[in-house]
Amino acid sequence: SCLQTSLSIWGWGSLGLVLFLVTFGPFAIFYFAFYILCFVGGGFVVTLLFGKSNSEKYLEQCEHSFLPCTSVGIPKCIEEMKRETRPIKIDRRLTGANIIDEPLQQVIQFSLRDYVQYWYYTLSDDESFLLEIRQALQYALVQFSARSKETDWQPYFTTRLVDDFGTHLRVFRKAQQRIAEKGDQMKDQAEELVDTFFEVEVEMEKEVCRDLVCTSPKDEEGFLRDLCEVLLYILLPPGDFQNKIMRYFVREILSRGILLPLINQLSDPDYINQYVIWMIRDSNCNYEAFMNIIKLSDNIGELEAVKDKASEELQYLRSLDTAGDDINTIKNQINSLLYVIKVCDSRIQRLQSGKEIDTVKLAANFGKLCTVPLDHILVDNVALQFFMDYMQQTGGQAHLFFWMTVEGYRVTAQQQLEVLQSRQKDGKHQTNQTKGLLRAAAFGVYEQYLSEKASPRVNIDDNLVAKLAETLNHEDPTPEIFDDIQRKVYELMLRDERFYPSFKQNVLYVRMLAELDMLKDPSFRGSDDGEGESFNGSPTGSINLSLDDLSNVPSDETVQLHAYISDTGVCNDHGKTYALYAITVHRRNANSEEMWKTYRRYSDFHDFHMRITEQFENLANILKLPGKKTFNNMDREFLEKRKKDLNAYLQLLLNPEMMKASPALAHYVYDFLENKAYSKGKGDFARKMDTFVNPLRNSMRNVSNAVKSIPDSLAEGMTKMSDNMGKMSERLGQDIKQSFFKVPPLMQKTYSDPDHCRVAAPIDDNVDDNIPLRVMLLLMDEVFDLKERNQWLRRNIKNLLQQLIRATYGDTINRKIVDHVDWMTSPEQVADAVKRFRDAFWPNGILAETVPRRDKAIRMRTRVAGKTKLLEVMPDELKHIIGAETTRKGILRVFEMFQHSQLNKRMVYVFLERFLETLFPQNKFPELFNKLHSRSKQMQRYKQRLHSTQAPSLQK
Repeated sequence: SCLQTSLSIWGWGSLGLVLFLVTFGPFAIFYFAFYILCFVGGGFVVTLLFGKSNSEKYLEQCEHSFLPCTSVGIPKCIEEMKRETRPIKIDRRLTGANIIDEPLQQVIQFSLRDYVQYWYYTLSDDESFLLEIRQALQYALVQFSARSKETDWQPYFTTRLVDDFGTHLRVFRKAQQRIAEKGDQMKDQAEELVDTFFEVEVEMEKEVCRDLVCTSPKDEEGFLRDLCEVLLYILLPPGDFQNKIMRYFVREILSRGILLPLINQLSDPDYINQYVIWMIRDSNCNYEAFMNIIKLSDNIGELEAVKDKASEELQYLRSLDTAGDDINTIKNQINSLLYVIKVCDSRIQRLQSGKEIDTVKLAANFGKLCTVPLDHILVDNVALQFFMDYMQQTGGQAHLFFWMTVEGYRVTAQQQLEVLQSRQKDGKHQTNQTKGLLRAAAFGVYEQYLSEKASPRVNIDDNLVAKLAETLNHEDPTPEIFDDIQRKVYELMLRDERFYPSFKQNVLYVRMLAELDMLKDPSFRGSDDGEGESFNGSPTGSINLSLDDLSNVPSDETVQLHAYISDTGVCNDHGKTYALYAITVHRRNANSEEMWKTYRRYSDFHDFHMRITEQFENLANILKLPGKKTFNNMDREFLEKRKKDLNAYLQLLLNPEMMKASPALAHYVYDFLENKAYSKGKGDFARKMDTFVNPLRNSMRNVSNAVKSIPDSLAEGMTKMSDNMGKMSERLGQDIKQSFFKVPPLMQKTYSDPDHCRVAAPIDDNVDDNIPLRVMLLLMDEVFDLKERNQWLRRNIKNLLQQLIRATYGDTINRKIVDHVDWMTSPEQVADAVKRFRDAFWPNGILAETVPRRDKAIRMRTRVAGKTKLLEVMPDELKHIIGAETTRKGILRVFEMFQHSQLNKRMVYVFLERFLETLFPQNKFPELFNKLHSRSKQMQRYKQRLHSTQAPSLQK
């Protein structure tokens, strides 16, 4: 049955297939398969579309069920953007002073315009972002102004600023000394100086070094960014500070747009040199100072720049077609330029060959030296310090200190006895008390230097000592009680080969001559190349060969000198009026005749007269100089009368018989009549004291003018004091002379700064409370290196300054300086500073273009001009106090310090750091700066050295 069933199925199937093929044809099977495939594909597509729509609906339901709704915020934001922008009201008040706010608003506007708007408007026209930045800046300025008003700026300007400058100068001086000790000429001096400077800085500061900030532009920008971000954190409200976009914009504007260009400009040596020249622009360049700078220059670039300029001027002068009187002028100018070129060539050759010689050693080995008498040395504070150093070296200091102590005793005894006599005339009796004090002082001198217990003891005739002891025991002491022994001590120092005679052969004597500006002898020839370059040891020496020849013309009959005052005039220099006399000088000899004009003041005549009457005592009774006149001394009739009297004085002075009677007088006369600035000399002790008193009194008057706050009553007092200045000068001379000779026994030469340390500690109890004395003494210590020298000189300078300040102003000078600081921080001065900043960065409201760096030759010549002017404006009185050589070295050291941009940046950053520490005392800025400078390489090396030196001690 199963078989029959399967056969029937196959039969019916075959029959159906045959009928299908007969009915639809052989290709019908392919159409059938295609229809089935289309049916299945259509069903799949329909299913896919239906599932997708259902899935989207389901996901949308899930989103609304589990996530917060966002469809409300987006439409609201779009709606706010479609609305018209409402203007943001900004309060334009910043500091509370309109005179400050107006230029400050302009600075903000210019900053946004030139640093933000020029690119922001290419992205959007919306003003709200710019207004928000402006509002943030103004808020910061308001907070800054409020902090400034609450800050006491007097310690910053009178203490911190001065201390930081003194520290910077000390570090530079130590670095120079360290390089000089190394003596390595192969390395780059500038680069080595910078490295050594920061090495000394870390040794002095102990906890901070600014080498990375000052030498690496990348680290400098990072430091300024970090600093500006800290300031924004302090000054901005928290909401604005958290806005990173706005914070970064403001930070970049402050750091890279304002602070970095300003710091770069302030630290540019060329800018500083130009500023120095501008500050002393009223001073004319002096030929002597210029030539001395050329002879002392150790920079080949400076010498080549001057030589090239001189050659250019020489070609121009030779191209001129002149005749008559002009040709003589042109010839003189050509000769001067040829001399300048010759000096430059000689100096360049010496520097390139490495044959630089110490001028002091050179002077000690060539020719004869000027002889300074011992009595002049003992009354000149500059010369005395060198003689004191020598006596300490030879063990004869007891003799010198005894002589000086007796001088002090004599002055004190004379004053006390004069007071005693005046009191007796008034009916007051204090005889026993005064005599007791004098007896005690005399016994003190005896016990200290002459008794058997004295150590060391002054070796003198025992009979004289015994006679002195007998007098002290039985008679009242007199001012002249020690005169016999003092005279013997003086003769011993004068004639003993161990003392003064050997001192004249010592290098200290040559250095003394350099400080006294007496290394002028033409026999000194310091040129190794045989060109006869004259040696000079000081900045005021006669360096022009023609002037040297003139000043050393022999006084014989073949040379005739005639001079007369041809004209008078009245000059006004910085508000000071004085008369000037034009002297026409004729010099004739057998072969030539010369004529020139020179200009002298009455004070020059007076100084010249004092000098020659001191050297030639017989002239005092022959030559009579016209007297001084305090009032109406600018009257025309008076000037004509004085001109007539001075002419008579000159004719008597130039009388041939006068010259024959005093042959050495010719040198002084020639020096006075030379066509150059007259260099005033020094006279006796009282005159020397006046020389000290007058310039320092004038400098204090200049401080008074700078303060600009002298009341009328004080001005009247100053006028009265000026009228009585003669009497005060005499009293000061006595007091100062007394203080000059208060010398402790056997005082050794000490160094108060043996280790590296900051200039911050009080000088002493008396000085620290006296602001001007502290500032002047601190600057003199660091500029002229007084602490490294004999402390006797420094103490005398301190006593002199202290007495002058007290005599001139009393105790009011501190108050005036405080008033001056208040004036400096007043709204008017702050507004003036903001205006100068605005005009410097945006002249005429336009962003200043970057000034191209000037040509190297121009920069080098600017350096020479700056040094020349600085040496020229230094008063001669300063050289008389501390020495010409020390003055020159100190001034040139300060100038050289400003010729390194990295070092200038260090000083600017130090001032900025102290400024912020003073402004924000509660914000721990010192710790912040230590962290910002912690990546210093010098600091890391210093810590390694410190650790390596401490490790062995810890192991022990």
